[in-house]
Amino acid sequence: MKPTFYSELTSTSLQGELLSDASCEEILSASEVELLLLLDAAYQVRKTYFQNRVQLHILNNAQNGNCPEDCHYCVQAKTATTDIDTYALKPESEILAEAERAYQTGAYRYCIVMSGRGPNPKRVTQLAQLIQTVKARYPIEVCLSVGLIDEPAARTLKEAGLDRLNHNLNTSEAHYPKICSTHTYQDRMDTLHAAQAVGLACCSGVIVGMGEENGDLIRVAKELRRLEVASIPVNFFLPIDGTQLSEFVTETQWDGPTTLTPDYCLRVLCLYRFLNPQAEIRVAAGREHHLRGMEVMALYPANSMFLEGYLNATGKEASRTLQMIQDAGFIVETNGEISEHLQAPQVEQGSVLLKELEVLRPRMESNR
Repeated sequence: MKPTFYSELTSTSLQGELLSDASCEEILSASEVELLLLLDAAYQVRKTYFQNRVQLHILNNAQNGNCPEDCHYCVQAKTATTDIDTYALKPESEILAEAERAYQTGAYRYCIVMSGRGPNPKRVTQLAQLIQTVKARYPIEVCLSVGLIDEPAARTLKEAGLDRLNHNLNTSEAHYPKICSTHTYQDRMDTLHAAQAVGLACCSGVIVGMGEENGDLIRVAKELRRLEVASIPVNFFLPIDGTQLSEFVTETQWDGPTTLTPDYCLRVLCLYRFLNPQAEIRVAAGREHHLRGMEVMALYPANSMFLEGYLNATGKEASRTLQMIQDAGFIVETNGEISEHLQAPQVEQGSVLLKELEVLRPRMESNR
């Protein structure tokens, strides 16, 4: 691919113009598009709006399992057979203690997540009071993910000081019936519209690797752009035993879009950066599993990531994530003062071991 291809991607994005579907498809699948040049082009956009800063998010799985929805990718779905520990909403003291820990750890945003279809009015009032308390105690942004909500609920949460409401689109409208039957893509859109109607910022993203086509990922990225979503988590499907989608992949030996490579995952991140230049692009669930040794490269298109794992899946140790960020020349952006451990090397360097003779001369024994 000619060098002008990459510079045009950068300039088109920075000028606020929309890439054509053909260009988007090339980014995702054209072998002549070189990954390193693509990453550099995406980084020029990222650097313009976010410099070398990285925002860290910490999730609080505040209510786990017993969900009436059948989202095929989720271990908390009513159809999942995964052995998870279920519990009702954590007490306020527990949620506040975790908020304090998130702040002290250096998180920019504290994300409270609840299972279920959506909160009733009583629960909305309870959550509003909780948000007020967190905001009064700690200089940290709060994001809430509680399923489907309407405009009155969104207004209550906004007035309580909620910074963002998370509700992922997950996939395109055309592909949605293949991953969920208990609610629709439009239900999710209605929640985002309700939040925006009261001036509440939205966080909404995608899950890559659920059998979708490239066109589905392109359509979601452009829909999020149209909605002017402030924060876009890009998740990569984690094949956890017991979820409906994982079982289907296993039983049918489905080999295709669910087989993710580091190269493809990075291309998706670049695409979402080009199409949403000013949005926070977060490399979310599945980054360690699918990016493997190329995980650090995600920082070039993405400007945020989760620390300490996800809802039900563990992630890399926080110290190693912080070390990776530091080693790559990026800095952690926080809402408060950076705690001491963020400024020091995080991973203890082990001693250098010398090779022993049997390793140096493996054929020596056989020649005797």
